[in-house]
Amino acid sequence: MLGKIISNVARAAAISWVSCALLATALLLATQPTIAQRAPAAAPQASRHVTPPAMQQALRDMFDVHAISEAVISPDGRRVAWVESLSGKNGAPSGNSAVYVADWKSHAAAQRITAETGGAAAAESNVAWSPDSKQLAFLSDAAHSGQLQLYVAAPGETARQLTHVKGDLSNPAWSPDGKSIAFLFIENAPRAAGPLAAEAPDEGVVGAKIYEQRLAIVDLATGRVRQITPADMYVYEYDWSPGSKRLVATAAHGNGDDNWYVAQIYIFDAASLVAPRSIFKSDMQIGTPKWSPDGKTVAFIAGLMSDEPVVGGDIYALPVNASSGGGNARDVTPGMKATASSINWSADSKSIVFGEIVDGKSGVASVSLDSGAVTPLWTGAEHIGQNQFTVGVSLSRDDKTSAAVRESFSAPPEVWTGPTGNWKQVTSLNKALHPAWGKAESLHWNTDIGSVQGWIVYPENYDPSRKYPLVVEVHGGPAWANLPRWPSRRDYSAALPANGYFLLLPNPRGSYGAGEAFTKANVKDFGYGDFKDIMGGVDAAIASLPIDPQRLGITGWSYGGYMTMWAVTQTHRFKAAVAGAGLADWLSYYGENQIDKWMTFYFGDTVYNDPAVYAKSAPITFIKNVKTPTLILVGDSDGECPPPQSYEFWHALVTLGVPTQFVIYPHEGHEFANPAHSRDVVERAVAWFDAHL
Repeated sequence: MLGKIISNVARAAAISWVSCALLATALLLATQPTIAQRAPAAAPQASRHVTPPAMQQALRDMFDVHAISEAVISPDGRRVAWVESLSGKNGAPSGNSAVYVADWKSHAAAQRITAETGGAAAAESNVAWSPDSKQLAFLSDAAHSGQLQLYVAAPGETARQLTHVKGDLSNPAWSPDGKSIAFLFIENAPRAAGPLAAEAPDEGVVGAKIYEQRLAIVDLATGRVRQITPADMYVYEYDWSPGSKRLVATAAHGNGDDNWYVAQIYIFDAASLVAPRSIFKSDMQIGTPKWSPDGKTVAFIAGLMSDEPVVGGDIYALPVNASSGGGNARDVTPGMKATASSINWSADSKSIVFGEIVDGKSGVASVSLDSGAVTPLWTGAEHIGQNQFTVGVSLSRDDKTSAAVRESFSAPPEVWTGPTGNWKQVTSLNKALHPAWGKAESLHWNTDIGSVQGWIVYPENYDPSRKYPLVVEVHGGPAWANLPRWPSRRDYSAALPANGYFLLLPNPRGSYGAGEAFTKANVKDFGYGDFKDIMGGVDAAIASLPIDPQRLGITGWSYGGYMTMWAVTQTHRFKAAVAGAGLADWLSYYGENQIDKWMTFYFGDTVYNDPAVYAKSAPITFIKNVKTPTLILVGDSDGECPPPQSYEFWHALVTLGVPTQFVIYPHEGHEFANPAHSRDVVERAVAWFDAHL
């Protein structure tokens, strides 16, 4: 069996290295339905038909929604600041955003905080309150489009530009003494930071130039900017010490996107560039370091994580002191049947308030450092957080008031503020939107791992006397979860219930929401136990709802794209599939992607030391089993799931005579930036399922 696997692996690897010549040839032959196309293609399949009214409403719900993020409470708990997207012509997203502030207890209109001076709209974000709650720091490209700078303003006053630098800025934070602001800075960055953004094309000597994200500090009085971390070190997240003299951060030497998986916790001196001290090294991934108000402890989240923005795991407490740095980190939530996503210290430094994913829902809870007792504060069938990847709240200094963006399958995002669990709605930006899909219900089923949870979204105008098709959407990650939230333009499968489909959103083993043991349960087992959990959800849905078992489809992006490719090699139950940014061959993928360090945590070793464990989970190993018509989609600059993986799968389907179409979207990374491309994905995916189901 091993010999057969290795033989298949060698053949697959030979296919995977697609040359530029093949790309050019594919583009020239784009008139053929099975040949790779640059998108948006002329007269794409999805746009050749009159869009039904329900589908039109779904597209409006997904594309016209005002995205809201960064709902941040002032330290004194009186006001809340947030960032909202701005619309352009015909209500389409403009790519610009604005910062607003409101006194959440009054009915006064929100005030805009901006660096604009009457010109074109700007992109403004990354808000941070001053310690005295009187000013806001934020980033804006008002001075020069595309180049963010740091500004400071009080509500009602003109913003003051603090920085005049070139590069990528993010995550500003005031020092506790209010005299300076730290921020993350990549000098002369050729692209936006992070693995989700479109990769810059390689040229010349590959790997010769690495752009490191460093910690910088700007003095409010003089405007002087200093970079305080080494030039060869990439800093990911950080927090000030209570005395404003030190900062704690997660950081690593070398390539930023890749080395996040092996980052350590360091302490840096705020006054000068001195050698950093590593105070904790883990065999897990680390996120959100937070210094306690009494200065004695650093809390952080550690666990098995597959993506840099999607932090999740248990909460750890690490003693720190001025002389020796750190001590032994202690897991304060061992055995918790949930996943911590964000943390805030209580004012007395005795407990931690954290956002959690639990059984497919969002929650807020508190854990005592002394006893380890976890006290639930709120749980709801919705998403509550500061951005799409984080569950949790922004907490006032006295712990009595919090703020967050709340959304669900039935309610679009809005800002809510007040005592935790007793919030008051502050904004009504999306009140005109109404769901074009049916109700959503939590569904549970059992497999060999125990209880598994997912969500089932009903078709619009559901009629129990009819039989409906079902499409399964597998989430990315795998360390992430399907949570109840209002679909954005990136959630292409959300249009399916508006078009007469049941939509199943499973959270199989490997997902967040059921504890660390559940998250780690697919290590060295991709495509086996997790696939069993997914199919168990399909069977549970068919058993309880009027679903036609002959009209099943599967889709997903990233890990979901991989699982889609895997599913059609393992079963013929699915009659149509849409694989977004998928992974066809783990062996060739190891050498193609920009973040290979995540793989050793899941596969146990490198591909060079143990190719068999990679091959047994590779769809290409079983490619001759495929009969399912499969649409394949990918961005041409995706560094997480590079286009050669999609080429490899498409090439095999064409060779085997399986109906397929392959669409490459120009200048797109793992997460698409161009709304026109996102709309094409939605329409093309729905049309593909309509044609085959």
